[in-house]
Amino acid sequence: MPDKILLLPDNIANQIAAGEVIQRPASAVKELLENAVDAGAKEIKLIINDAGKSLVQVIDNGGGMSETDARMSFERHATSKITTIEDLFHIKTMGFRGEALASIAAVAQVELKTKRLEDETATYIEVENSVVKKQEVIAAPIGTSIAMKNLFFNVPARRNFLKSNNAEMRHIVDEFTRVALAFPHIFFSFTANNQQIFHLEAGSMKQRILQLLGNNYNTKLVAVKEETDYMNIYGFVGKPETAKKTRGDQYFFVNNRFIKSAYLNHAVMNAYQEMITKDSFPTYVLFIDLDPQQVDVNVHPTKQEIKFEDEKIIYAFVQAAVKHSLAQFSVTPTLDFELDATIQQLPSIQQPFTEEKKSAASSSSIFKGFTEKHQAHFIEPTKKSELKHWREFYEGDKEQKENIQQSTINAQFSSELPDSIHHSPFTIHDLRFTNLLQLHNQYILAQTDNGFILINQQPAHERIIYERLQEATKGKPVATQRNMFPVTFELPPSDAIILVELMNDLQQLGYLIEPFGKNTFVIQGTPADMAQGNEKQVVDSLLEQYKHFSSDLKFSKREKLIRSLALQQSIKAGRQLEEKEMQLLVEELLKCKQPNSSPDGKPTYLEFRNEQLSRMFED
Repeated sequence: MPDKILLLPDNIANQIAAGEVIQRPASAVKELLENAVDAGAKEIKLIINDAGKSLVQVIDNGGGMSETDARMSFERHATSKITTIEDLFHIKTMGFRGEALASIAAVAQVELKTKRLEDETATYIEVENSVVKKQEVIAAPIGTSIAMKNLFFNVPARRNFLKSNNAEMRHIVDEFTRVALAFPHIFFSFTANNQQIFHLEAGSMKQRILQLLGNNYNTKLVAVKEETDYMNIYGFVGKPETAKKTRGDQYFFVNNRFIKSAYLNHAVMNAYQEMITKDSFPTYVLFIDLDPQQVDVNVHPTKQEIKFEDEKIIYAFVQAAVKHSLAQFSVTPTLDFELDATIQQLPSIQQPFTEEKKSAASSSSIFKGFTEKHQAHFIEPTKKSELKHWREFYEGDKEQKENIQQSTINAQFSSELPDSIHHSPFTIHDLRFTNLLQLHNQYILAQTDNGFILINQQPAHERIIYERLQEATKGKPVATQRNMFPVTFELPPSDAIILVELMNDLQQLGYLIEPFGKNTFVIQGTPADMAQGNEKQVVDSLLEQYKHFSSDLKFSKREKLIRSLALQQSIKAGRQLEEKEMQLLVEELLKCKQPNSSPDGKPTYLEFRNEQLSRMFED
């Protein structure tokens, strides 16, 4: 029997390893931008063609490389940042594994131009499928230019798994944003298909946030800055009224490295407790600086998941710092006429921090770590494994509460009303429209021949709009009413990419929106049955709701759009309805193909029958 175990050829081994680091064009963008930062560049330019599938190029004016270093940089595990095992525990640079260029060269065609200040000539190298095809001396400016062409040209199966250009561009913008936020003192530019998307002059942290996330945050950010002998926390958090339905504008950096941490996000959410609704997410850009020995970044190939030596201290400091800033800067009610009326009703607007709440917050033990001579060690470290499974405890507790609450509701009805709640479709003749009644500006009570039904007006209206839009996508488009005065508005680049992707589908649903220069659009028309005057707010809300659905992979792009529009256009709880409006809503609901539930599965009505009502009052 011949031996079965063989060594893989280098090119195949490199392609397998590359799969951990380079998953899509955005992965290469991240690695190349971080290398440029490590090179000490003051100007970094990113050039993209075909959403990175045909070209990703990063040009910097950093230190450059010698001819030997340029050639060695494409070897696996070749790095200038680690010489001993101890160096792994003192990582201060962005890259250190020595895998980025080797991984890129394994799945793409790479061209490298580099020159140091002390060199008279530059080095040019071409690498394809991990093989050097050309190396020569050329003339080039000081710094490095790396161009990655035809990603996955030698792994067509992986290329087929890439998403649409718009989807891949969103990932690239995300990676660019993360690196640019972390280094506001560096000039960044981003050009895609010969059109400049970002031009970020070097400046302050707040200036960089406004450049990337939008000028609408200009007066809505609260500075965070706490220094201790253990760690420093600084950055900005959004005022409560900026909370959104998606996690989009949330950034954590540890030693200038972007990380994903549900644990630290939970700390921030706790700091906003009772200031925003439970289904909202605050905006934050927070930086944590601490001794590299207290954190392990060598956990995952993308370096976005890290481990802290003592998570409890980090959690306490993050929560306390955010609470302290919100209290210190007196987050008080402000009236913004551009805000959705529903936002003005948030607890953060109606019930701001009082002096009592400020006093209670500042007297907590957590704040003592900041106020008493900055002594961080007043909070005693705990066993590293104590919070290892914090997420299971939190989610389990949340699930348990929901189950208990649901069991209580079920017990109230199941014991006395075995079949009291039904969702079987009615006909128009089953209802008596003369006795419609609105309860608490949220529910509609409609009498039937055998009892009554209680309709939840918002889910019911969502169902009506959802089915109407579904029909529009299959047949005749929704009629568009052109605006007498077209509305021009500007979006952050990431939102602009989404809107361009949705434009054709929106037109079929009655929205006529046209590009008008860099990240600027013009609303020429809206659905004929929609009131005019708040077009920009409608589009903003639509995009926010669309991003809310974007994490659910089971929905198609059109399905997400329809659901977003249905939720955004529906009559909200709290709106008082006239009798004619209630009657029309009930009639339209009962004409739906599936009138008993909203698009997201919430019941639109509950039925109560006379015989079941009688049992409730029997001894």
